[in-house]
Amino acid sequence: MKIVAVEKGKSLVATTSPPLPRRLLVAATVAAVGAFSALMVMPDANAAASTLGAAAAQSGRYFGTAVAASRLGDSTYSTIAGREFNMITAENEMKPDATQPQRGQFTFSSGDQIYNWATQRGLQVRGHTLAWHAQQPGWMQNLGGSSLRQAMIDHINGVMAHYKGKLAAWDVVNEAFNEDGSRRNSNLQGTGNDWIEVAFRTARAADPSTKLCYNDYNIENWSYGKTQGVYNMIRDFKSRGVPIDCVGLQTHFTGGSSLPGNFQTTLQNFAALGVDVALTEVDVTNASTSQYAGLTQACLNVPRCIGITVWGVRDSDSWRASENPLLFDRSGAKKAAYTSVLNALNGAGPTPSSPAPSGSSNPGGAGRIVGAQSGRCIDVPSASQTNGTRVQLYDCNGQTNQAWTLTSSRQLTVYGSRCLDAAGSGNGAAVQIYACNGQANQQWNVNANGTITGVQSGRCLDVWGTGNGQQVQIYDCNGQANQRFSLS
Repeated sequence: MKIVAVEKGKSLVATTSPPLPRRLLVAATVAAVGAFSALMVMPDANAAASTLGAAAAQSGRYFGTAVAASRLGDSTYSTIAGREFNMITAENEMKPDATQPQRGQFTFSSGDQIYNWATQRGLQVRGHTLAWHAQQPGWMQNLGGSSLRQAMIDHINGVMAHYKGKLAAWDVVNEAFNEDGSRRNSNLQGTGNDWIEVAFRTARAADPSTKLCYNDYNIENWSYGKTQGVYNMIRDFKSRGVPIDCVGLQTHFTGGSSLPGNFQTTLQNFAALGVDVALTEVDVTNASTSQYAGLTQACLNVPRCIGITVWGVRDSDSWRASENPLLFDRSGAKKAAYTSVLNALNGAGPTPSSPAPSGSSNPGGAGRIVGAQSGRCIDVPSASQTNGTRVQLYDCNGQTNQAWTLTSSRQLTVYGSRCLDAAGSGNGAAVQIYACNGQANQQWNVNANGTITGVQSGRCLDVWGTGNGQQVQIYDCNGQANQRFSLS
């Protein structure tokens, strides 16, 4: 978001990272997007969606934007952001200088302002960013060696503890490579070549429920040195069990750095390593319609490309404002590029699910419903098929009493003939299995923020605890981890 690196014969944008989520419209079908992602709903395939987020949801993806807390009071800005997008990234408010300006003194007021604004509208949020050579507070810039290494670990733990169970993903490490594929000679690199691995392992221990991503610019061209350097690191991490779930390609296209012909190949090759890919900071010089449509279609063509985030709402909000690189002009009007992206999203079919975690079971297209807070599955006790049996949390075991299918009529079925059923519509009403009857108390909306809400009640599936045997109920939605579930 700041630097422009110039290499002989080409202009390369080196940006600092920006932000991303919003409410997905619910409808007929769902695609699971990876082991840690929330369930994403797909509207009726016969009806074209009218907003970017809803159109992306049809194929189980998100379409997000970066948001600045200081602009949320601008009604045009906030109206567009709340209407069009289903993923939100904090532009600067969750970066190290913003969250820990003094060592040991964390402040989350601006980050929380964005998080609360988003979740109140049913939008998901990505965290950006935890470990980065830029936008470090002054005290961190003055450290080195083991002191800086410990400060990085403490920062990751402090920030992730505050947002534990709340965010869809974190950009754990940002922009750690040079253009030739070597490591950037930053103060963090000076603490030892394993610093990125340490950051990811620390992040996984701090919050097992969120996706952990590496994020960088100029890694869109498969033949480019930087792309290969990042690819080799991800391949190494996956081979050694270092916890990494996704790669973010910033996708800043400007001047000589335009949409490469092998962009889809790059996405496919990263995905083949067993990680999700996402376009995290998209902006394009003069909002080229062909480039916007092309990058969108490339993502849609790769099942593990889970979403796209543009870096700002209107051209006037962009860090590249003079290049008019976004989908809305300065007055908030939709540009031609907007229509090209919306058309591409509406033309996409359902996306296959990302691979389930090793050892999981997916019989007959069914999947587990896993609590974000507990890591346990929604389970029918003793594999009962008796009407009125209340469901519970239990250790995931791959058996048929934990295998659920979301049907086109929004029922969650088990054993093929029993439906997840709300015994009432008020707070605390039991959730049970019952013979499927097509009534509203057996219909569920599966939302982009990970919640599952009853069509009849509008309330969320909810658990009060995390242990085996904890019973499931419905309750007013509150955005907490005990009301978030994923399908795997």
